[in-house]
Amino acid sequence: MESNRLDGKVAIVTGAIGEIGAASAALMAARGARIVAIDRPGSDFAALRNSVSGDPLCLEADVTDEAGVAASIAATVAHFGRIDILFNNAGIEGPVEPLATYSLEAFRKVMAVNVEGVFLGMKHALPHMVRQQSGSVINASSLAGLCGAAGMVAYNTSKHAVIGLTRVAALEVAGHGVRVNCINPGPIAGRMIDRLDAETGVSAEFRAGLIPAQRYGTPQEVAAVVAFLASDDARYINASIHSIDGGLNAIA
Repeated sequence: MESNRLDGKVAIVTGAIGEIGAASAALMAARGARIVAIDRPGSDFAALRNSVSGDPLCLEADVTDEAGVAASIAATVAHFGRIDILFNNAGIEGPVEPLATYSLEAFRKVMAVNVEGVFLGMKHALPHMVRQQSGSVINASSLAGLCGAAGMVAYNTSKHAVIGLTRVAALEVAGHGVRVNCINPGPIAGRMIDRLDAETGVSAEFRAGLIPAQRYGTPQEVAAVVAFLASDDARYINASIHSIDGGLNAIA
């Protein structure tokens, strides 16, 4: 449909150099969006610049640092004049360890990135969207936000929290033409699931066999949902949770 085009829209993607962030930035750019790619200080944006059309604006910022987030939002508005899309994608999984031995420091670090990062992104971007009377926010939760995940107490807790943040924000801005939705990917091929497979001693073949689709998802399949939620095709979708997991949520 023509309405899934993003021509002229300004899209911020955090965690932009990761697999899902990069795939989402590339797809939204291909559909006409102007991309603002944000990742942590010291990030190498070279690969992203090669895969994303339209000369993306690449910014370094720690999503847990309010001053840095505010500066990135301000830089986006100064450069493009508006913000139409915010994909709060930045996240970390933290250690794989039982709750009883999980360090408070590790727990706080995961919560800071995965929860405070989403909060700060919305805190500083939503006022611009409200003034425009338009905008779409997509927050990255996880299948772990819908069910338990033994050994991943901080990640699991943080992704549940993202759903709560999404619902609160959606209700606050719904009357201003702004939408806030949430995606919940299951196992997606890439660094994170490779690490979890290695640390838990579970083979990719076995884990994939537990998924009704019998395979891991791809970053591009997640990006397709992100781009849809960013588009005018999704104009009546708000405060919703979208599983991208090959049917795993039905049995998880």
